[in-house]
Amino acid sequence: MRVRDLMQKDVLTLSVDATLDIADGLMRVDRVRHIPIVSGASVVGLVSERDLLRAAVSSLMNTKPREDQAWLEGISVAEVMTREVLTAHPDADVSVAAEMMLSERIGCLPVVEDGELVGLLSETDCLRHFSRVMRDVDEKIVEG
Repeated sequence: MRVRDLMQKDVLTLSVDATLDIADGLMRVDRVRHIPIVSGASVVGLVSERDLLRAAVSSLMNTKPREDQAWLEGISVAEVMTREVLTAHPDADVSVAAEMMLSERIGCLPVVEDGELVGLLSETDCLRHFSRVMRDVDEKIVEG
């Protein structure tokens, strides 16, 4: 199976000039944990839920949600994003991509073809696939 068969094609992205309050709001509303940061169609970084947690002041200073929001408005995603982003090609084998995520301890791989973002493969996508495969194996054993 290829990465293109599992990847999410409709990927939420932000530009480098976006602020963390926007990233935080989008992650909450769309229930995603990673947002590729793009310049045009090229991936230049990645912001994760973990990056937001690190930047949040509330855990250190016991502030109110409104103060957290104001703090995040003042921080650009460029300040906290991961700049050296590992990516996958759509034709890569899913098992190779999953092994890369496991070995590098990352939760997703932006999928890039000809220098442009075409999708996102997350650990959740891989787990869904694994679950389907295991269900099929179990059914075959029962039929067996």
